[in-house]
Amino acid sequence: MQYRLCQIECVQTIHKAYRPLNTMWQRLNRLKRILKRRWRYLVNFFHETEYVKDHERSSDTRQSFVAALKPRDLVRVRSREEIQATLDRWNQLKGCTFMEEMWLYCGTIQRVYKRVERFMDERDYLIKRCKGIVLLEGVICEGTKDFGQCDRSCFYFCKEEWLEKLHDPGFPSQAVVHREASTQNGTHRG
Repeated sequence: MQYRLCQIECVQTIHKAYRPLNTMWQRLNRLKRILKRRWRYLVNFFHETEYVKDHERSSDTRQSFVAALKPRDLVRVRSREEIQATLDRWNQLKGCTFMEEMWLYCGTIQRVYKRVERFMDERDYLIKRCKGIVLLEGVICEGTKDFGQCDRSCFYFCKEEWLEKLHDPGFPSQAVVHREASTQNGTHRG
């Protein structure tokens, strides 16, 4: 009996086939996502242009980060304004996208689950190397507004620049503080 090295190879065979109408609907949604991404780029471009005219962008905001976070470290996810200052026109920092669904975690206290040094890029089935990315305990994707619900439960990639290490040894190991707004609108995660 021959075993496959990774389940990703069998994804094409385990899914249930969609009806043609569903496939067309998914393709229309894909086009919508592409257009939305281009629109976001243009909005960010003009916002950045206005921002640079009014204020000189401080380079220390992009450069300030916590070096070498380790598993079990307690961190605070920076505020929306601090994170936005690090993002480019595509809502990315060094190629890592800050997704809309991640804004819920701004200002919350989380615990580092592990560092990411290598990951499988499912677009081309290659192992990629990266630096400065961590996974946070319980901070997982449950789907997006564009794609809808997803049961895969992938961890969000978090750049170290988006996190602030906390030095509180007395903080309970299982306690994680979430922002009040995320529990009020029914999108509490973690």
